Amino acid sequence: MWRRGLIVLTLGLLLGSCAPSGPETARRGTAAPETPLAEPPLAARFGAPQPEPPQVANTQIARDVLDLAFLLESGKSLPNFTRFETPVTLRVAGDAPPSLSADLARLLRRLREEAGIDITETKATEANITLVPVSRETIRKELPQAACFVIPGVNSLAEYRRARRAGSTSWVDVQKRETAAVFLPADAAPQELRDCLHEEIAQALGPLNDLYRLGDSVFNDDNVHTVLSGYDMLVLRVFYDPALRSGMSRAEVAQALPEILARLNPRGESLPDRHLAPTPRPWIDAIQTALSTGEPMPKRRGSAEDALRLAQSEGWRDHRLGFAHFVLGRLLQGDEPAAARAEFVAARRVFAALPGARLHEAYVDAQLGALALRAGDAARTLELVTPQQETATRYENAALLATLKMLRAEALQMSGRASEAEQVRLDSLGWARYGFGPDWAAQAKLRQIAALNPMNGS
Repeated sequence: MWRRGLIVLTLGLLLGSCAPSGPETARRGTAAPETPLAEPPLAARFGAPQPEPPQVANTQIARDVLDLAFLLESGKSLPNFTRFETPVTLRVAGDAPPSLSADLARLLRRLREEAGIDITETKATEANITLVPVSRETIRKELPQAACFVIPGVNSLAEYRRARRAGSTSWVDVQKRETAAVFLPADAAPQELRDCLHEEIAQALGPLNDLYRLGDSVFNDDNVHTVLSGYDMLVLRVFYDPALRSGMSRAEVAQALPEILARLNPRGESLPDRHLAPTPRPWIDAIQTALSTGEPMPKRRGSAEDALRLAQSEGWRDHRLGFAHFVLGRLLQGDEPAAARAEFVAARRVFAALPGARLHEAYVDAQLGALALRAGDAARTLELVTPQQETATRYENAALLATLKMLRAEALQMSGRASEAEQVRLDSLGWARYGFGPDWAAQAKLRQIAALNPMNGS
């Protein structure tokens, strides 16, 4: 019911551990001078949504829906299926950040068209779902590990605090969804705010759980996917199918799901069931410790190694194995680039063999491109990062796209193509403003990536 703030797949920390240490004002040697930020727009807009159809067997989706609907992240079971039983209204309380309006309109349109949910924004003082923009500091005080969160039965921060003191904020007690409040970080980068809109509004409407076994979904604490996928829209369409209603038991929903999925997703009837096993708690704990910036590095690396051993002992060949390799690579790349590269190559091998893991591959190629740049191999950097720009665009990840473009610009600079490099660098900034936020954050990312270029000095 909340989006984790500790997961370092968010691009604010991408490449951080492999940049040489030293002052932020890294020398630019042969590189162009610091790029001005006056020209690019605040947020570069994506084209029409391009969600991929789910590439999962209906039998697996049925198991996923049951675990998403009847379990909480804590492992606690929910007694009944719940959803909104009337057309859903949504309002924004207070001052909305500038980027929120367009991103919210795009999301609501997708929910109507792809998930078949009757949801509209209203200016009324009451609504089924209330979006409450607050500061990130306020969110941290309420839930220290959350970037944003959703609470049933309230419509303001004051109501949430009263309900929490009274012990009445649990989804376990909800019989039918009528109201919920989504608390959003008003001072976050536009992409982080949009990502919160997608996950928390979707959870206010439907799934209350996150499952690491879901490779192509925002309902996964690895935070690889940041906007609702084709899989997620199908799950929401299932939640609001006329054959289901609030109050149904798990057994009743399970009985109805085969017919619903056969009707909504006929392709899934012929796909093989990969029988993905539930994710054991020790692996989840190890991954979360490895990703927690509040833990010392030796402990994080040990936990990443534990997660990889557990994935291998479970016999996994799915994205969880690839993710364990990726996380370990991230933690090795500062001090042991050769070992990190081996982990990234292993991760990419896993992802390349899976359906629906192209975004995972793009993350890996960004890291491999950074290591190639650091080693002075401009050609390899360009080979890795240039094709993944299309992937980042398709999945609407501006932070990843900006990072790929910045890596490409440095590789072009290293290759003696200075004017082309400056054009790519300038093009990256509109995306960086959306992905990373204020101008200083975009410039810091430029300097960070420039510091990987051995021609620029340390």
